[in-house]
Amino acid sequence: MNMRTAPEGNELQLLREAAQNDVRGMRKRLNVLDKDAIGVILTEARSHYAWTDQPVSDEQIHRIYDMVKMGSTSMNCCPARFVFVRSKEGKERLSKALKPANIAKMIGAPVTAIIAYDVEFWRELPRLFPHEDRRGHFSDKPVHAEETAFRNSTLQGGYFMTAARAIGLDVGAMSGFSNEIVDQEFFAGTTLKSNFLCNIGYADETALFQRLPRFDFDDVCSFA
Repeated sequence: MNMRTAPEGNELQLLREAAQNDVRGMRKRLNVLDKDAIGVILTEARSHYAWTDQPVSDEQIHRIYDMVKMGSTSMNCCPARFVFVRSKEGKERLSKALKPANIAKMIGAPVTAIIAYDVEFWRELPRLFPHEDRRGHFSDKPVHAEETAFRNSTLQGGYFMTAARAIGLDVGAMSGFSNEIVDQEFFAGTTLKSNFLCNIGYADETALFQRLPRFDFDDVCSFA
């Protein structure tokens, strides 16, 4: 664990002013995404189940993570951990955990990301949240720590899917698998636990079916 000293005084003030100016500058450059950009990451994007053999590069995987790591988490706790499964051996190990209907989807994808979380993420808080020691909020509260890790790693998984789409890849998240088997295969003897899986690559669109219905605003939304 890398310890960091929180800035104080004039240094802190300068850093805050720089951060505020960065946001103002960004909003001047681009205040809102256009319809097509929103379509790529959300409104026209689809979950995919079949894949071409076009590979996903190390550079693309690094680009995705460099975006994901900037997404907000509570107390900047960043509990998500990622395993990118693409070797034949790795796919065989992961196959043990999948329901039969999902095996072909995973095998056919260039990369399957295991989005996991560290239940002892709080040990890194002095590095990630240096201005106040918050380890005591979690160190003797394992249920609270796991709930926090699960919630925020799920959030980071959403960032992951959006980031992959943003750089031109397709995604297909999966939950039809045994978390217990994944944890035995990939995280035995660690403090990591699996959350969900996500295939990434270049989709074979011929496997798509029609888009399924969604709720309207008034069906599920209200004001208080």
